[in-house]
Amino acid sequence: MDGVIVLPNGTQMKVEGDASQTSDCYHSFSDLYQHRVLLFIALMQSHPERSWKSLRHHDGSAHEGWYIAGMRLPHGDITYHLPESTFCLLHGIETKDIAPHWDGHTSKDVLQRLDRWVEEKLF
Repeated sequence: MDGVIVLPNGTQMKVEGDASQTSDCYHSFSDLYQHRVLLFIALMQSHPERSWKSLRHHDGSAHEGWYIAGMRLPHGDITYHLPESTFCLLHGIETKDIAPHWDGHTSKDVLQRLDRWVEEKLF
């Protein structure tokens, strides 16, 4: 099955085979995604007072096989969808029946919020 990669400028590029295996010669997209999942879980575990997880979005919807995890940072929430197989790794983290209301943040917003949190040493 062929895949598609979307470049930062929005251009779509077709790739032969599984796009998740596309690599920069060091890491595949799949490898990098697994790193992000575990790093976010580690960050949540190191700041449990800011963290939460839920199987349902704020509107009650859900994506089979996934859950939403988030952190409340001083400049806004950050959230990621994580594979349900990792739910148990967040033992001790608050489980919500329904996730907090999504403020519309984008991937770019998450990066900016994390950057400010780290730069201002608000942790």
